[in-house]
Formats: sequence, structure tokens, C-alpha cells
Amino acid sequence: MLVKLLEPLNVPNSLIEKLAEPIKEIGHEFVYYNEKTTDPTELAKRSEDADVIMIANNPYPTEVIDQNEKLKLINVAFTGVDHVGIADAKKQDILVCNAAGYANQAVAELTIGLVLDLYRQIAQGNQDIRAEQFSGAFQGSEIKGKTVGIIGTGKIGSMTARLFKAFGVKLVAMDHSPSPEAEGLDIEYMELDELLRNSDIVSLHVPLSPSTKGMISKEKLALMKESAILINCARGPIVDNDALADALNDGQIAGAGIDVFDMEPPIPGDYKLLHAKNTILTPHVGFLTNEAMELRAGIAFDNTLAFLEGEPKNVIER
Repeated sequence: MLVKLLEPLNVPNSLIEKLAEPIKEIGHEFVYYNEKTTDPTELAKRSEDADVIMIANNPYPTEVIDQNEKLKLINVAFTGVDHVGIADAKKQDILVCNAAGYANQAVAELTIGLVLDLYRQIAQGNQDIRAEQFSGAFQGSEIKGKTVGIIGTGKIGSMTARLFKAFGVKLVAMDHSPSPEAEGLDIEYMELDELLRNSDIVSLHVPLSPSTKGMISKEKLALMKESAILINCARGPIVDNDALADALNDGQIAGAGIDVFDMEPPIPGDYKLLHAKNTILTPHVGFLTNEAMELRAGIAFDNTLAFLEGEPKNVIER
């Protein structure tokens, strides 16, 4: 079979070559493109004759899938797969797998970092101390003693809860099917509205789906405390970000730390959240650490090898 990796995985080429060796050793061909593209025409060209394509978080739309009749597996080196034409792949009996789990620690740590920055104004303080006119010290807040609402206690949500627990918080959560990783964390489960009313910190860790799109709406934001902060390191469309910007500017909630948006960066200059008060914005880097990238590459190549050996794993069942 022909296996093609269509974009870089943010690891050294030497690691890619090492991971590809087992594929070649069992008689398959491997092709690697080390420059990223989002152009559908170029993606289709790169995908020509491939039985297996490997991608990361760049879109792989239906129009590209339709141009390769040989395609048998779309191997997504990423947790979310909403950037792939899943429905079309399913119609054509093309399997889709992902690399869930590689960024659990990375995303959880960024979540904590965003909370710390909102509570202690670290980035702003760095700018202030360098300014000609020092504006004065900022009196912040501590995480200890706060009620933290985790929306989605899968592997990433559970890891985030575990880190928060070390600060001495009360953990509450909303999830219809908690993962085993959440056991033993002394989490009180409740419905979404109750969680929003009671939490000082709300952190999102659910996948994007029809049921979660727009989950945090204008109406839901209105339930939160004025002193509460919202963290989104999950998927941008889970939150109505225009409504969030209004809530921040109106003082309806105290702050937000956002790593994901309705599109991938760069973000248009007129995007309301860019101009909202009390926000810490990062350019979708929750998953992006050296350690996570190496783990991701290993999982992705392991998925390819498993498929080639007739035992596909991490297959998306939908």
C-alpha cells in the first residue's frame, strides 16, 4: 500500500524516518510532505493513489476525499476530527482514526496557565513593569478555595481536574458519561445550568458535535457569576464568542482565557473577542508542546501500522 503523510508533525525529520521504517520493512511505500498546505487542489494532488493518508489539524474536506478512489484510511494525528469530511468518508467505507490522548497533559497545563494569568495578570504585569509610566501593582486572586466547573470529564478534562485539585479547589462537573480517569477525584456532578451558577472557574473539555456547538450561549453566560472566568481549550464553536465578548465588555463575567476560535488563526481584526475586556487569547497552542508532538507522531504511525497489519485501532465510530 501507499502511505502519504501530507503535512509536518512538528517533530524532526529524523523521527519521521525512524517511525516510517516499520512501514517500509513490511513492504509498503511511504511518502512525506514536510510543508503545510490548506489548498484543496494541492491536497488532492498530494493524496493521489494513496491507500492511507496521514494529516494533522489542517482541513481535509469532502472535495479532496472524492478525488481518491483508492483511499482506505484517513489517519488524523490530532484529537478532534471535525476538520475532516467524516460523513463522506463513511459513505465510501473509508476508515478515520485519530491520536486521542497525546495532548492531555499539554492542554491541561495551558488551562491552568490561562487561569493563573487571568488571576495574577502575569503577561500584563510583564508589560507594565517595562513601561515608562508604571501603572501600579495588580491585586489578584488565588485558585485555592474556588469552585471549578469542568464541562466534560474525558481524559483531558480529568487531567485538568487532577491539576486543579492540587491547588485545593472544589470540583464540580457536567458529563453524561464520565471516564474512568475521573474516578477518585471527588467530583460532584450536576447539570450544566447548576454548574454555571456555582462555579468560579468554568473550563470546557468537550468535543465539537451538533449537541455541543453553541453550548455556551448568551443565555448560558448570563447564568455565570460576575466574578467567574471561562476557559476554552476545547473547540471554538462550543462558545458563542460574540456573546462572550459582550458578556466580558458588560462586566457580566470577570474574564476569559481562550485558545480556540471559530476559525484557525490568523483571526480577522474585526473579530469581537480580540477587543473584549479581561481576555487572555492564545493561537490554538493547547496541544503544541515538544513532548506532545513526539507522542502524537508515535501514536499516528502506530495507527498506520496497525491498519496495514489488518487490526485498525483508534477508529472513529460515527
